Amino acid sequence: MRQPNQFSLSRKEGWRRFADAPARQRPETLSRAQLAALGESALEDYNDARHDWHANFGIVQTPQLAAVHEELEQIVASNRQDGDRIRSAAVIDALPGLGKTTIANLYGRVFDRQQMRRLTPVTDAGHERIPVFRVGLTSNTTLRTLNRMICEYYGHPATDRANAASLASHALDCVLSCETQLGIIDDIHFIDLDRRDGLAVSNHLKWLANELPVTFIYVGVGLAERRFFADGLTGKNTVLAQTARRWTRLGVEPFQLESDEGRRHWRSLIKASERQLVLAEHRPGMLVRNASYLFERTSGHIGSYFTLLMRGCYRAIRTGAEAISKEVLDGVRLDEASEQARKQLAAALARAGTLSPLEDAS
Repeated sequence: MRQPNQFSLSRKEGWRRFADAPARQRPETLSRAQLAALGESALEDYNDARHDWHANFGIVQTPQLAAVHEELEQIVASNRQDGDRIRSAAVIDALPGLGKTTIANLYGRVFDRQQMRRLTPVTDAGHERIPVFRVGLTSNTTLRTLNRMICEYYGHPATDRANAASLASHALDCVLSCETQLGIIDDIHFIDLDRRDGLAVSNHLKWLANELPVTFIYVGVGLAERRFFADGLTGKNTVLAQTARRWTRLGVEPFQLESDEGRRHWRSLIKASERQLVLAEHRPGMLVRNASYLFERTSGHIGSYFTLLMRGCYRAIRTGAEAISKEVLDGVRLDEASEQARKQLAAALARAGTLSPLEDAS
């Protein structure tokens, strides 16, 4: 049995494994006859390898991912100011299930690999080089916990007993010593600007941006609606907000079917992911023939789409269907948002006449 490949991106060791991991090896696609010839233990091991592959077969280069990565590259490349200059930050702000965290992590991995290729693993001063740090906030994040999370990422030994100010100083020392250039802070929507401690954390993010010579990438949900860019200010006071002047908002949109381009992008996503399936009876085009159905089930949200696909693959193997069909996918329940929207979206697509163009173009 394969041992779980467990690691956390909130620690430098876990990030290193993520950044340095080689491409996963795809299992061989066996025929029905070859499957039948396997012994019980061999079949169990083969299916386990397929489950692992389908859950981790890689990232499809969607237009949304490519667009945000291009913007991030431009922001990071232009942030080469000396230490006395404040660097602008990027914030990926979108609805849940659109791949925001994945987009940020993948960009961080590409950046990390570039830096480690160009530079040595050890700085000139003899410290471990860590090009990227990444932390994820929680619903009760305070000044101290935010600073502690950054220090814990680096493995600083004083995280348990130091106060908020000392931890901030330790975090600065870690960034400088390890020559970190990129910082990813996920789930910043957990910061409640209507609470005093939440506003303090928001202000502390500005301090970090002032003092740490890194480009920050923030990730959150509905930040514009939460008045995050206005620093919680309202009315004429919003002009005093620093965040709106320092952060560049990068949105991520769900797939749409209203235009030929949108339908083409949706089919391209399905075709690209279909090529990764390791199922005995699956043939090219089977998924594309159900393009409208897949959109109905997922509302064009890539997170829901891949969840449906992964669970469908598991069900296809478990039931012996060995192919992804509408019948197999009908047995898969998805996130509540997708399930609630399913009937309404199906009716809307039928009224708009979207079904035939999607499936005829396959």
